[in-house]
Amino acid sequence: MKTYKTLAAWAVLGLAASLPAGPARADDYPSRPIRMEVGYAAGGPTDVLARILAKEMSDILKTSVVVENKPGASASIAASDVMRAEPDGYKVLVTSLTWSVNPLLYPDRYRYDPVKDLAPVTNICKLPMVLVTSYGSPYKDLKTLVADAKARPGKLTFGSSGVGGSAHLAAEMLATSSGLKMVHVPFKGNGPALQEMLAGRISFMFYPSIGIANYVQQKQLRVLAVGTREPMPEFPGVPTMESLGYHDFDQGASWIGLLAPPGTPRPIVDKLSHAVNGALARPEVRQQFASLGALPVGGTPEQFRDFLVRDKVRWAGVIERGHVKGEE
Repeated sequence: MKTYKTLAAWAVLGLAASLPAGPARADDYPSRPIRMEVGYAAGGPTDVLARILAKEMSDILKTSVVVENKPGASASIAASDVMRAEPDGYKVLVTSLTWSVNPLLYPDRYRYDPVKDLAPVTNICKLPMVLVTSYGSPYKDLKTLVADAKARPGKLTFGSSGVGGSAHLAAEMLATSSGLKMVHVPFKGNGPALQEMLAGRISFMFYPSIGIANYVQQKQLRVLAVGTREPMPEFPGVPTMESLGYHDFDQGASWIGLLAPPGTPRPIVDKLSHAVNGALARPEVRQQFASLGALPVGGTPEQFRDFLVRDKVRWAGVIERGHVKGEE
């Protein structure tokens, strides 16, 4: 009888082992490496910040968090891949503002809801925008630029890294809030746009605060305003958009966030969120982010979800009021 019971027990164990795996369990998560997909090329701001975060999350979660770049189609290749992934927490997405904007500009191409179709984990950081012009331009402050734009409708030009990017939409926010008519000149990336700005061939542009300090110090660029609520130490004496009467530019900054596949169990989402917040609390991480012009955000999944709701509404309004159209 004892032998029979032992064999029966082994048979039950064998049957259990042969059955498909059940739902993801949070008590043993993570038990293998986590893939962090980034929808942008290696070396860009989102990729660099994701790699800093992944290193610290690996330490906190006691498993490898491996960054995998899947650029293309306005970061939607990576997003689509994670949307289709198993909701077990082993494939997650680091993305940015394009996640909110793509379905607004291209509703027939990107048929997803940025609030519902991935599980928000944590808002990692935001990248403040600064309004710059060439050092030799006639604009010494934002008031002068706005006055000239009003006096000469359709004459001023502003550059961006492309249609629907943070630089484009920030300029549209300025235009709609001031009743300005200006010409958008999109480029294939911030780098080419900045070169045209330095040459004085475009009137101004909003630019991420990353990597322009040297141009300012060398008197090639002039910063007219910063898109933060508080002045930025990197640009002493430069007023904020808020102080000049232009509101919500701090909320309109490009953001970088972490999302998981839809249906990921809440305990797993919480573990990922805890790891992100733990990493962002480390002084060395905050220092590295600061050196790249990124402001850590953090917070709960609910706070990130609420932010995405506001982000969707905000950009829908900007796009409608500015009559912004996606590229054909």
